[in-house]
Amino acid sequence: MRDRLILLPGWGLGTAPLQPLAGALRGLDPRLHVEIEPLPALDSSDPADWLDELDANLPQDAWLGGWSLGGMLAAELAVRRGERCSGLLTLASNLRFVAEPSWPSAMAAETFKVFRHGCAADSAATLKRFALLCAQGALDARGLSRQLLAAAPQQQSATLLAGLDLLANLDTRAALQAFVGPQLHLFAGADALVPASAAQALLALLPDVEIGLIDHASHAFALERPHEIAAAIQAFLHEAGDD
Repeated sequence: MRDRLILLPGWGLGTAPLQPLAGALRGLDPRLHVEIEPLPALDSSDPADWLDELDANLPQDAWLGGWSLGGMLAAELAVRRGERCSGLLTLASNLRFVAEPSWPSAMAAETFKVFRHGCAADSAATLKRFALLCAQGALDARGLSRQLLAAAPQQQSATLLAGLDLLANLDTRAALQAFVGPQLHLFAGADALVPASAAQALLALLPDVEIGLIDHASHAFALERPHEIAAAIQAFLHEAGDD
């Protein structure tokens, strides 16, 4: 269904951060069916296990999208489905979350290592820190971080750690190059977790896809500025539907 969009959330904070965006999208186009699907609660960090779970449970022939980790998984699922995916959109999703020499526009490996160690020691404190990082760069960063944290679901430490290890394992460069459907990738200009330079790096890799940079916005820009993000998505869906 070209009028169906499935959105996947990011790590640790559940589906609530995407609810205002979904509402804004429905308001712009009542014919668009927008669904937010929670990420699998798995203890495995093998991307294939996550993709098998998602592929078995998500509707076919829909647009796939997601925020951060959710966008990375949407990209991998899109190429797995091929023509059974109407198109792909990602929100503040890097192609690699952890930097390596061939992809420096990402979080430093040592920073990620310290963050994971903190999650293993105290997952609640780490989620609080994560919410602050997600909100960093927003006009009301503290208010946004409190909003993110207040709606976060209770999760087992093993599930959170598996999600972090999945983040470290995923590399969506091959998937994005292989997927032939329409793609929109939106980045945030003041993102503390995914450098804005990732947008330019993606453009260099894939000059024919749609890429947008939302200035002065945080990693949680879908919650911070849902109507602006929704307008960009709706314009892209409309243009893709005209092709």
